[in-house]
Amino acid sequence: MPFDPGLIGAPERLHGGSIAGFLEVAAIVALRERLGAGVAIKPVNVTVDYLRVGLMRDTFAAVEITRAGRRVANLRATAWQDGRDRPIATATINALLERPAEPPSPPPPANR
Repeated sequence: MPFDPGLIGAPERLHGGSIAGFLEVAAIVALRERLGAGVAIKPVNVTVDYLRVGLMRDTFAAVEITRAGRRVANLRATAWQDGRDRPIATATINALLERPAEPPSPPPPANR
């Protein structure tokens, strides 16, 4: 996430909402890349742990998809600025997945 003055909360600090939103979007993008465009992704729970102050600079994220089942996905996202070993926040995201309906099976052949 490139730094922008509109992301500031307290003076010289990133707003927590911009960090949380960034982590959620990063998770959705990672899941979309894995599942493709045909699956609707609906986040139902996002828990963010703030670990350090986000400063006025670019922020990076990595996402781990811990589970992507038929109906539910669980993800963990981490944000950092100075180094991946110094995260500023982590998020746990749970999402519902809506896959397109499968066409009905054809009826069995009639016995004659």
